[in-house]
Amino acid sequence: MTQLDYTIVIPTTGRENLHLLLAGIEAAGEPRPARIIVADDRPGGADLKLPPCTPEVEVIRTGGRGPAAARNAGWRRATSEWIAFLDDDVLVGSDWPRKLAEDLLPLGPDTAASQARLVVPLPPDRRPTDDERGTAGLETARWITADMAYRRTVLAEVGGFDERFPRAYREDSDLGLNVTKAGYLIAKGERVTTHPPKRSGPLASLRAQRGNADDALMRRKHGVLWRQQTAAGHGRLERHALATASAVGAAALFALGRRKAATAAAGLWAGLTAEFAARRIAPGPLTPGEISRMLVTSVLIPPAACYHRLRGEVRHRLSRRPHAVLFDRDDTLIVDVPYLDDPDGVRPVPGAKELLHGVRAAGIRIGVVSNQSGVAKGLITPDRLAAVNARVEEVLGPFGTWQVCVHDDRDGCTCRKPAPGLVRQAADALGVDVRRCVVIGDTGADVDAALAAGARAILIPTPRTRPEEVARARRRATVARDLAEAVHLAVADRR
Repeated sequence: MTQLDYTIVIPTTGRENLHLLLAGIEAAGEPRPARIIVADDRPGGADLKLPPCTPEVEVIRTGGRGPAAARNAGWRRATSEWIAFLDDDVLVGSDWPRKLAEDLLPLGPDTAASQARLVVPLPPDRRPTDDERGTAGLETARWITADMAYRRTVLAEVGGFDERFPRAYREDSDLGLNVTKAGYLIAKGERVTTHPPKRSGPLASLRAQRGNADDALMRRKHGVLWRQQTAAGHGRLERHALATASAVGAAALFALGRRKAATAAAGLWAGLTAEFAARRIAPGPLTPGEISRMLVTSVLIPPAACYHRLRGEVRHRLSRRPHAVLFDRDDTLIVDVPYLDDPDGVRPVPGAKELLHGVRAAGIRIGVVSNQSGVAKGLITPDRLAAVNARVEEVLGPFGTWQVCVHDDRDGCTCRKPAPGLVRQAADALGVDVRRCVVIGDTGADVDAALAAGARAILIPTPRTRPEEVARARRRATVARDLAEAVHLAVADRR
């Protein structure tokens, strides 16, 4: 069998099961991963003490920013063709590496990922609890990253996980949807991974309602059909909203002295709550503790779900984060070399790679809008220009679009900056509203092109930028000290 080139990335909050998982990987044998990267996402604390593995485990600290950020930090340190994501609460079988290779090696370039078959062992001698049934739902979940392998190049292309998802909820569905929208397939593999049932405490189902805010982000990003596209099911938000409105209405009507109407509203609330509780109690163990927990949480869940969904809707609807950031190339992303025709001469501006990673991770599209009149002047061939741009992508990661004008000033084209053509073409290619784009460049032509197209503009002055261009930009746009400040100003919410 051809050797599989893969890295294992495990985000963790320090669960005890992590030791069992690493021991299982070590015992499973060949083919060994190129690296094992554990992303320690605890806000602080002592260093993790981990069992020995082959290869040695590399631990990185991600500071409690959530599993999306932890996974991004892990795969970006890897250089292998495949990234195998494992959650720290799963267990792999003795043949897992071999089965992983059998799943991945036959895949063509149009297939970006392979999802494992998850098995949740439920108690054989009793009905499962609400927590256990919730975990069992992972067996049929689409694109779940408890055991999911992605091509590293595809992760780079779509920007990885959107770090606006702070919980282990919906961030994997969002990534899977982004990957399929980019034209790739996601395969279902034959390897089997065990996910033990969770034991999360009596109010776990109530705390889980925070995920409704993430549902609001999914709807904002992917439209009203996101549930169908991710096989997420219909959900109960509409019934929860009716139950909550009935409870509030009953209280208000009673305060106004309208007892009959208040009684009717209270009856509707009681009926909806009873139906919800019965639905949750029936499949579980009919113990006093479980029944009490279901009754209490069935009363509290509807208003909690509505609150978190409203919070998410307000937050994401009021957000003025851009849909795309468009960069000039020379003296903005790379050090300017006049009429550069040698890919070896590409030198990124300090910090550019990391800053672009951050923009992609925020779910914001990126592109390049660049004047390259050297082609019209005969100083560089189209093939050499393409080679230089390919090298820029190799160094800085993929861009959603390249819009390049090869004309000279005398050609009278409508694309060459300061004309708005490149900016409008980039917005069209990315499928975004040009008014929700930000253009970052180092000349007055970049600013003029952005404003003419209806986009925002940020100028980063360099020694080549004329003083009058800076003065005009201060009146009409935004001026930043460097690329880091420009990116921060571009992606920050403007409410």
